[in-house]
Amino acid sequence: MNTIKRLNKLKMISRGLMVIIGGFIAAYGLETVLIPNNVSDGGVTGLGIVGSQLFGLPLGVLITVLNLPFIWLGYQQIGKNFAIFSIIGIASLAVGTFLMHHTPAIIEGDTLLVTVVGGIILGFGMGLALRNGGALDGIDMLAVLLSRKLPFGTSDLILFLNTFVFIFVSTAFGLQGAILSAIAYYIASKVIHIVEEGLSGSKTFKIITTQPKLMVETIRDCLGRSATYNEVYGGFSHEKFKEITCVINRLEESKMKEIINEIDETAFVTVYDVAEVKGGNFRKHNLLDKN
Repeated sequence: MNTIKRLNKLKMISRGLMVIIGGFIAAYGLETVLIPNNVSDGGVTGLGIVGSQLFGLPLGVLITVLNLPFIWLGYQQIGKNFAIFSIIGIASLAVGTFLMHHTPAIIEGDTLLVTVVGGIILGFGMGLALRNGGALDGIDMLAVLLSRKLPFGTSDLILFLNTFVFIFVSTAFGLQGAILSAIAYYIASKVIHIVEEGLSGSKTFKIITTQPKLMVETIRDCLGRSATYNEVYGGFSHEKFKEITCVINRLEESKMKEIINEIDETAFVTVYDVAEVKGGNFRKHNLLDKN
């Protein structure tokens, strides 16, 4: 029992350290790439950057103060651990911006390079924090809360809320700065997704074919993946079919499509992204070892 508690404690400390590292990486992207080139972030951090530019207040202080209501929302809606890790992450981001405020810019002038590199660094830091149970910005928490009360998805609300943020950004950085900020934020959001889910996430294939047995055997032989059957009926013909369901690694997607085309070009196939896979002896396979 003591060993389990010790391991859990070490795991929590490890997660806390990763959230801190994520906060400092995000601060580095802001202070050495984006802010020196009049490009902002989205969300609460973007509001803090504009406030810092307009009123001369320390960015770290504004990030901390503006995020406090959202931390409370996170505590109420998601839980204590999330709130604690978010406090750690936001504090790390705030301290990082203070320590790196006078660090020389690593890129200047090239707007395309600034948005891409700044977005990647920022997204990597934010994704690292989110992957380990914390957050560096509060606007996502607000979007989650609003999505429960309004007939809109979380991603739609995040986009909607950030539209107002970038309008506000234009008051400090001009229209061009606001547009570049939106591009950098978009790039950061894609990097966050990659860091959270990994480059080799999973996909579910649902296949309706006239050759279900051969299809399953070939998938097993070529990819080492198992599959399940569901009986389905055509809505018009009322004909009975076997629908194959198979979860694969994203890196195996092209090979899966090759198998389907070789066996049955007329197969009806739907593909879904999978957020997480547990159990069932699901693990990565080396495609070089397969036929």
